[in-house]
Amino acid sequence: MSERPDDTPPDVRASTALHAPTSSVTDGAEAPRPHATATAAPEARSACPSDMVEVDEVCIDRFEAHLLEDLPDGQSRLFPHYQRPRAGVRYRAANGRAVFPQSYISRTEAAAACDAADKRLCTRTEWQRACRHRRTGVFPYAGSGRPGACNTGKAHLLPILFPEQGYRFRYDEHFNNPALSQTRGFLAPAGAFDQCATDLGAYDMVGNLHEWVSDTVTSALIASLETDGVRRQWQPGSPGNAVFVGGFYSTQNEHGPGCAFITVAHESSYHDYSTGFRCCKTSRPLAPAAP
Repeated sequence: MSERPDDTPPDVRASTALHAPTSSVTDGAEAPRPHATATAAPEARSACPSDMVEVDEVCIDRFEAHLLEDLPDGQSRLFPHYQRPRAGVRYRAANGRAVFPQSYISRTEAAAACDAADKRLCTRTEWQRACRHRRTGVFPYAGSGRPGACNTGKAHLLPILFPEQGYRFRYDEHFNNPALSQTRGFLAPAGAFDQCATDLGAYDMVGNLHEWVSDTVTSALIASLETDGVRRQWQPGSPGNAVFVGGFYSTQNEHGPGCAFITVAHESSYHDYSTGFRCCKTSRPLAPAAP
């Protein structure tokens, strides 16, 4: 099995040695952990479904998406978030609090799952507009970055689970190993970090999992990232690549803080333990409220 060093998630090789494990490593799902609870604002009347929030006539999922597998008998079941989607199976995107979001998913697969749910992948502009606090800040909440508000800043799991590799990790065997998303204390269920929420009630737009968006990398996009005033570490990016945003649980702001985090280094078929998604759709006209 060949190594794919260009597919390393942001700065794994550079930063794994800098961080010690923050929790014990055990198999099994993680129960939501307590965090300071922010009082949610009353929900505004919206033309969006209840599992979405509305930002400038666009509906966006409240939580990072999980997959429902459609069965031949017309029923559906929750697909394990730590498994790779299988070819030839129809999956629908869904989202909800306390469900682990789907990792190990490519942009192509995420787009198909959104389409099956009568939604679509968000554009980067739509996603960032929904993420930013009152559209002017860098984080979903007011102020600068608050340690522990979102699921970020954790140690990198690859050298913890596979210390014998000496930072030479393989794509299928290590980056897509199902044990990564079953390790307690790293990937969190949707909405477990109550403070990591926008004014309108979208959760985990920073951290937990990277989120695919529909944009394709162009020379103009790369140029704009180099001149937009956001401090980022260098990353390879070729026209035609896909884009993911928001960072994941081991992010240290390598490619921009909070909602400004963007990675342009991977093709649309790429997937690993850090890649997830949420969906958007154009909102329907809202009927006038009853007098």
